[in-house]
Amino acid sequence: MEKESHFKVAVIGGGAAGFFAAIQAKTNFPKAEVILFEKFQKVLSKVKISGGGRCNVTNGCNSISELIKGYPRGGKNLKSLFHTFNNIDTQNWFEQRGVALKTEADGRVFPQSDSSQTIVDCLFEEIKKLGINLKLGAEIKSLKQVNLSEIELQFAANYKTQTFQKVIVASGGSPKLSGLNWLKQLGHKIETPVPSLFTFNVPKNPINQLMGLSAPNALISIQKTKLNNKGPLLITHWGFSGPAVLKLSSFGARALSDLNYQFNIQINWTGEKNAELVQQQLAEEFGSNPKKQISNFRMFELSNRLWNFLLEKASLNQNKIAGEIGKKQINKLVETLTNDIYTVSGKTTFKEEFVTCGGVSLNSIDLNTLQSKAIKNLYFAGEVLDIDGITGGYNFQAAWSTAFLAGKLLT
Repeated sequence: MEKESHFKVAVIGGGAAGFFAAIQAKTNFPKAEVILFEKFQKVLSKVKISGGGRCNVTNGCNSISELIKGYPRGGKNLKSLFHTFNNIDTQNWFEQRGVALKTEADGRVFPQSDSSQTIVDCLFEEIKKLGINLKLGAEIKSLKQVNLSEIELQFAANYKTQTFQKVIVASGGSPKLSGLNWLKQLGHKIETPVPSLFTFNVPKNPINQLMGLSAPNALISIQKTKLNNKGPLLITHWGFSGPAVLKLSSFGARALSDLNYQFNIQINWTGEKNAELVQQQLAEEFGSNPKKQISNFRMFELSNRLWNFLLEKASLNQNKIAGEIGKKQINKLVETLTNDIYTVSGKTTFKEEFVTCGGVSLNSIDLNTLQSKAIKNLYFAGEVLDIDGITGGYNFQAAWSTAFLAGKLLT
């Protein structure tokens, strides 16, 4: 396709992927008319709330092989796409437009301003500079192929039916299958959406009184499944959160949905898989400090309050001195530390971030161009696709990368 061609491009969805796809389409084809449609009156809502209002732009990992590990679904398919546009390219793109970025210890990349408004302003400035037309309150009622070179968009209200030569769908994830019916009717396979990236509810459990405390190296397993993960675990007033739980919920999204979010988790607070080693450590510490109260030990990097909670759960009097603790009591403590069982009943959305597992099947699109296999000149970008990542900037990176490729509008 000639870069000087005059044609119309519609981008559906005013989120990160929609803005970036519109920017790329106009950059690649300066004479094209690019219109960005958003059904609500607000745009970039997720960008604004991401990372507690700081916007976790991407992840700072150093290789594509490491980057794809952050995607429970779609990672392998993203590999070749990341060779075209990856997390380093994202950082360069924003920095070239005056957005200073920083990478934190856990790999998350944020604007140095610590404000998502910096990212929002950058994207708005870019569409303004390029002359991209933003239309709000523009809900799509139907999309149909008129002929091999035109697609017709019919709107629910406010806008007249229009035809475009190219259309990019970046409408985001849908919590319900019905929200994707308009794409299914066009001949696309839809993977049923289920929630991903959520926290575990453990109602009316005494541990909830320790809200705000965390264990840095907890090993969590979901009983009767093969799901397990190790990492920081946060105790909340409703149950458990933190990176270990969020990653587990992401990789286990479908399995946990099938369980209707009712299951038992086993927590190993020490992070040490070998219970005998835990037993040896306890015996050595207690043996080396026989006159020290067991409540005063700091073991396995656990906070004092959590350590004492677990002592009580193991039926050990906190006032006892280490020299009075026998082998049976140590074994009971080992069992509590390495095999602590909690009943999960339900889930809670992580902060205000909403991520779905599911969407337009990757089998329904050409992964080299992100063009639909069912409708010529129709492209996809962002979370509407069956791609989702763990927390840490991976979902935004998938949005930037898919939007970058869709914006090339290859035929």
